[in-house]
Amino acid sequence: MRELVVKKNDANQRLDKFLLKKFKTMPKKMAYMYIRKKCVKVNGKKVTPEVMLKENDLLTFYIKDEFFDNIQEENYEFLKAPKTLKIIYEDENIILLDKKPGVIVHQDKSYHFDCLLLRLQHYLYDKGEYNPKEENCFAPALVNRIDRNTGGIVIGAKNAESLRILNQKMKDRELHKFYLCLLINRPKKDNAILSDYLIKNEKTNKVTVLKNEKQGAKKILTKYSVLETNNNLTLCEVELLTGRTHQIRAHMSSIGCPILGDNKYGNKKLNQRYNLSKQCLYSYKLAFDFTTDSGILSYLDKKEFSTNDIWFMDYLK
Repeated sequence: MRELVVKKNDANQRLDKFLLKKFKTMPKKMAYMYIRKKCVKVNGKKVTPEVMLKENDLLTFYIKDEFFDNIQEENYEFLKAPKTLKIIYEDENIILLDKKPGVIVHQDKSYHFDCLLLRLQHYLYDKGEYNPKEENCFAPALVNRIDRNTGGIVIGAKNAESLRILNQKMKDRELHKFYLCLLINRPKKDNAILSDYLIKNEKTNKVTVLKNEKQGAKKILTKYSVLETNNNLTLCEVELLTGRTHQIRAHMSSIGCPILGDNKYGNKKLNQRYNLSKQCLYSYKLAFDFTTDSGILSYLDKKEFSTNDIWFMDYLK
């Protein structure tokens, strides 16, 4: 028999979700079998998978010892990642990071012990704000993603409550993300909201913008404003009103104004002339605009954060 006390970062989640996070090697069917056969109890009572855990609940386990992790500090994967971060803002609940082009947000097939998430966990571990030994299943996480070759603001959550709130705010469009991009050519209108449909080819990881609705396609809305034009290059501010794969890159290209440096949707010859292999696109500003309860993050309402370190601005000169 093993016992475990539910901590603050474990509370307000279903028992089955907790088990699958805590015991990463436990098959899903086995987790439900353990609950059904009373091998997992909450405060000494039989429960169902959907029961919500509360802080200080006592969990009792009658399961195989092999599922209990005994990870040693030297094996923490995040300690292999650099601690290099550019921090825009930080408090006890969240951290805003300025991700540079070339850095991946999460691990992928080409991962070599370096991604923004593990850099964040390493940083917080060294600060004493995160210790896996003191957590049952929570780890600091990132709320939004940015493509490898795009730079910009990424939100990190330091605790489970902040992560839940921010994920919901992102879903409800109460977080507004603004981008700067350098376009080839100037749009016909200086200000507009582009409304079309987007369909993704999973094999090629490329999207196509459609004027008319089609099965499998998703509605996209992209708001832009022209800021400056010089040498046939146009600086625009773009706000994503929907968040789809490669939305800005594909949508701007569809109106004859591809992003400079974008070889997937843009002008490869011109990109070579400028010696560019990454797109001139940067998520430079984030605005919090809460219209529903924001709990412990209410102090962020109506606040804006931005970065001025935009690598491609010199191309306008």
